[in-house]
Amino acid sequence: RWMSLGVIPGIFMGTAFLAPLLPPEVIKISFTMMVSSFALILIHLNLTKTERNLTIEHWGKREKILSLVVGLMGGMISGLVGSGMDVFAYSVMVLLFGLCEKVSTPTSVILMAINAVTGFLIHNFILGDFVTPVSNYWLAAVPVVVVGAPTGAILCSLMKRQMVVWILISLIGIELLTSLLLIPLTTSVVSAGFFALILFTSFYYLMYRTKLRRA
Repeated sequence: RWMSLGVIPGIFMGTAFLAPLLPPEVIKISFTMMVSSFALILIHLNLTKTERNLTIEHWGKREKILSLVVGLMGGMISGLVGSGMDVFAYSVMVLLFGLCEKVSTPTSVILMAINAVTGFLIHNFILGDFVTPVSNYWLAAVPVVVVGAPTGAILCSLMKRQMVVWILISLIGIELLTSLLLIPLTTSVVSAGFFALILFTSFYYLMYRTKLRRA
């Protein structure tokens, strides 16, 4: 709930103020490096015998504020890329709160749905840039998401935790490969990619080491 409260203003800020300032290629490669750096830390996490939690053991003021900030940051990422809130929130739940990957998956699916609805409302009713071809694509994707998202969450609940993890890492690997093949690797794009990789790898590793759940 607290993450979802931060999503709405975050998406608006990312869409209305940040997106016009950054080149699309820089935004795309930065997002790819963000998820790739998470995959690196996730691999490290699963090579160690780290205890997973099924719930957040302590839910106090600090955790609520942190969740709100995560929602705001994730919303800004979604405002820039069109997606990403779910991945960012998932990484925080797994690395910082120590939640089991299987438990975090359904929550990220719910956040993804909130992200999609919020983005639609902002683009359609506030910014007014939801043109006919885009709206048709969006409507065509609705039934796929309505069926696919809960189906995926159910399948994840039936799989072993390690299977869920390695499927996720494989998908991130495909994302990285396709981005490197499709995005023009200019000097600015490569520089932004390296910067984002170092920044998010350090950020995720810090979360992993902090282990807020034991504080």
